[in-house]
Amino acid sequence: MASTTALAYKERDSVIHKLTGTTKLVFFLLWSFGAMFTYDTRVLVGMFLVSLLLFKLSKIKWNEVRFALVFMFTLIVINMAAIYFFAPEQGVKIYGTRHEIIHLFLNYSVTGEQLFYIFSFTMKYFAVIPVSLLFIMTTNPSEFASSLNHIGVSYRVGYSVSIALRYIPDIKRDYHNIMQAQQARGLELSSKDKLIKRLKNSALILLPLILSSINRIEVISNAMELRGFGKNKKRTWYVERPFAWQDALAICIGITTAAISILVVAKSGSRFYNPFI
Repeated sequence: MASTTALAYKERDSVIHKLTGTTKLVFFLLWSFGAMFTYDTRVLVGMFLVSLLLFKLSKIKWNEVRFALVFMFTLIVINMAAIYFFAPEQGVKIYGTRHEIIHLFLNYSVTGEQLFYIFSFTMKYFAVIPVSLLFIMTTNPSEFASSLNHIGVSYRVGYSVSIALRYIPDIKRDYHNIMQAQQARGLELSSKDKLIKRLKNSALILLPLILSSINRIEVISNAMELRGFGKNKKRTWYVERPFAWQDALAICIGITTAAISILVVAKSGSRFYNPFI
């Protein structure tokens, strides 16, 4: 169960996995910049389609990221509902026209401009989420630490991030084991009981989970201290891939994506694509 729902690195024979950690980090940063810089729907839809293609090339199965996608989609829906609730006429202000579809109540109406604005805002997430999942699931944590060090980040920080990424599946496994042990002792966590009681019972899992986490942190920190970690200013890396032509191509695609985003905004004079004029 944990292996199918936890976001963790899995070794596969794909072109995405063969890229160096530095390449994937630089590509992810360039791609995210391109998506965040513009609200042009045409650019964002294109980036979303390309990200789906990259996801297919990675050979990652959708059921491995289903939980994360459902969670992210839920947050997106809540975010979009909040945008409409607090600024129902934001699209009208941005695009300068008003095409009302239906009036709801008070000053809340469904307009074509607001729907298009919400759609464009949503596409920003859709353009980045597949690539972010790719980065997490195709990058070896040790190689990720090496990539951070190569772009100027201290190896101490990079190694801390690497350990944190490795620790995510362990936390999930510990939580699952503790939950099963508590249920074996008669603690009700299923839907048979009331929600409030289930929440109280779930809180009882946190204490042993925190204690086991602290114990693991102490073991790791002692082992690193005994091996003299952090003594020198630089270090070598065991997990490191040589730079190849695929890496150059990936970085060029990232630079091109960011450049297109900037050029489209510069040419139109606005970060938004307006189909209503």
